Amino acid sequence: MADYGVCPTFQLGRPRYDQSSFLGRLRHFVDIIDPTTLFVSERRLTECVKLLDDYKHGTLSPDVSDLQLWEAQKIKQAIIHPDTGEKIFMPFRMSGYVPFGTPIVVGLLLPNQSVISTIFWQWLNQSHNACVNYSNRNATKPTPTSRFLQGYVGAVTSAVSLAVGLHLLIQKANHMSPATRMIIQRLIPFPAVASANICNVGLMRRNELSEGIDVLDENGNVVGSSKIAAKHAIMETAFTRVVLPMPIFVLPPIIMSYLEKVPLLQTNRRLLLPIHSLVCLATFGLSLPLAISLFPQMSQIEVSQLEPEIAMATDSKVVIYNKGL
Repeated sequence: MADYGVCPTFQLGRPRYDQSSFLGRLRHFVDIIDPTTLFVSERRLTECVKLLDDYKHGTLSPDVSDLQLWEAQKIKQAIIHPDTGEKIFMPFRMSGYVPFGTPIVVGLLLPNQSVISTIFWQWLNQSHNACVNYSNRNATKPTPTSRFLQGYVGAVTSAVSLAVGLHLLIQKANHMSPATRMIIQRLIPFPAVASANICNVGLMRRNELSEGIDVLDENGNVVGSSKIAAKHAIMETAFTRVVLPMPIFVLPPIIMSYLEKVPLLQTNRRLLLPIHSLVCLATFGLSLPLAISLFPQMSQIEVSQLEPEIAMATDSKVVIYNKGL
């Protein structure tokens, strides 16, 4: 069992925490989504990259500790895409997902929405999700802009259609009490977002199914391109994107239905929106690392499960691929 209280010896490109356990992956992704990395200066990022380059080339100063190296790698991984080597635009980094996504979640969960507001918030949410998906995709193979647009349009269409359809259906359900109708209306975003997330990931990354993604041996060398590994990567990501919105869009409506009965909030209705926002922020912040920790970002798969040409190209029994987030 790993001792998480002790700083392990630094290994370039390897996670600090054991990725075979859920706790290890959770601590790893808490680092990845740490919002403090949004405030890292260009100078600090350059220092971190240089530190890692010095380690790689064996020119590192002996005064540098393992902890400093792990922190440098954390900052680099939070800002720079592992496949392209380019900086990810701040709002679309995983570390920016909660700060930039929470206002959208609050909007999606506002009570008594009209059809127009439902369409607007679903469109904004899927626009943000599409950009996050694209920015954190497996980029070992080029993705045409047309594929990105297809995924975006498909996700927006599915989300808006389902959300508006359920919204109108509930409004016509005369047998429901006003309180029951309000709670169900607040739960509409979950099925709409979950279905759209699957559509978004599938459409935007379907070129990976036809072209495959790179698989690496234990030394980080590219062994070949695998369509089977691509299928695993997309399924894992899609499953994560269904689990993620579950607590975010289910718990706040339930919590708020109880809080709204508190005398203080009944006499001070202006407090409802800020408290609703805090509930969404807390739920989002807790749910994101738990959901993306279900699978390691750099997943492993046995060579025997892949195409014959992959098995012929390496002596390794297990290869690694970037699942994407």
